[in-house]
Amino acid sequence: MPELRDLTTLRLGGPAGLLVTATTEAELVEAVSTADAAGEPVLVLGGGSNLVVADEGFPGVVVRVATRGVTPDAEDDASCGGVLVKVAAGESWDELVATAVARGWVGVEALSGIPGAVGATPIQNVGAYGQEVAQTIASVRVWDRTLRGVRTFANADCGFGYRHSRFKADPGRHVVLDVTFQLAQGPLSAPVRYAELARTLGIEEGARAPLAEVREAVLGLRRGKGMVLDAADHDTWSAGSFFTNPVVAPEAVPAGAPSWPADGGVKTSAAWLIQHAGFDKGHGNARVALSGKHPLALTNRGGATTAELLDLAREVRDGVAAAYGITLVNEPVLVGCEL
Repeated sequence: MPELRDLTTLRLGGPAGLLVTATTEAELVEAVSTADAAGEPVLVLGGGSNLVVADEGFPGVVVRVATRGVTPDAEDDASCGGVLVKVAAGESWDELVATAVARGWVGVEALSGIPGAVGATPIQNVGAYGQEVAQTIASVRVWDRTLRGVRTFANADCGFGYRHSRFKADPGRHVVLDVTFQLAQGPLSAPVRYAELARTLGIEEGARAPLAEVREAVLGLRRGKGMVLDAADHDTWSAGSFFTNPVVAPEAVPAGAPSWPADGGVKTSAAWLIQHAGFDKGHGNARVALSGKHPLALTNRGGATTAELLDLAREVRDGVAAAYGITLVNEPVLVGCEL
C-alpha cells in the first residue's frame, strides 16, 4: 500500500487504501464519482502541504490531483490592462506564481514560496504578506459530489474570509477542477501592504516594486522562517503555519500583542501568543518540535509519528489557552485524527 507520508510535506501518515492519480479532469471526476457510487470514503490530495494524516492512514480512496494547464485569455501586453488565467487544480502554486512574475501578471507575487497545488488555494483562501487569493480569483469551477455535476462559483459566491471559504465550510463536497484568476498586467507589483515586506524592499507601505524583486524578497523572508520546502532542512518538514491568527474581541488582545482589524473584531498574532506563553522556537524533542526558525510551524525532526505531532500541538494550544484565554485553531486539515 502507498504510504501517505510520502505524499505530504510533514512526511507523516499511514497507508492509503487505494491511490489513484488523476492527470486529466475526466479522470479526476471519474475517480471521485466511482468511489462515491461504491460508498468508499474519498480523500482528494493536491500537494499534501496542508494535511495532517493519522498514523493509521486513510482506508478509502486517495485521489491525487495531477491535472495540468495554465491558459491566459490574452497576450502578455501591459497595455491590455489585465488578463484572465484559467489554471488546472493540479498545477503547482509556486510554479504558477513564478510564471505570473515572469510574464508580468500582477497580484500573486507576495504569495511566492507557498507549497501545494492551485486547487487547494481557494479552499483555505491562502494568503501571506498582505495578499490573499480571494483578491485575484475570478471564479472556481468544481465537481459537486452532492449534485453530481460541474458548477462554477464567481468570486462573490465563494464565501471568502480569513483562511475560509464556502468550500472549507462544506468539507469534501466540492472537488476543485480549475481556478480562474483575474490579474493586472505590468512590471510593478500590487501595492505592498505588509510592513515587513515593505521594509525588506526599502519602500513605503502602499508603494509598488518590480515583480521579480517582490518575489525574491518574499522567498527570502519565507526561507528565514523555514517556510520554503527543503528536503535537507527539517524546519521545513511541516504543514506551514499550524495555527491561524485568532480573531478576537479588542479587549481580549493581551497587552503588547500585535493586532489588526479583521472580520468584525481584531486579529492577533498566534506566533506572539505561542512565544509569550512559554513555547520558544525549537520547543519539543528530537522527533517533533516547533521550528527553530518560526514558532508557528510544528515540524517532523525525522522518524516522528502523527500522534507525537498532535501531542505537541495540544501542549501549545492548551498552554496558550491557559495563559491568555484564547484557543488557537489548527490551519491544516486533520485526516483520521483530531486535536
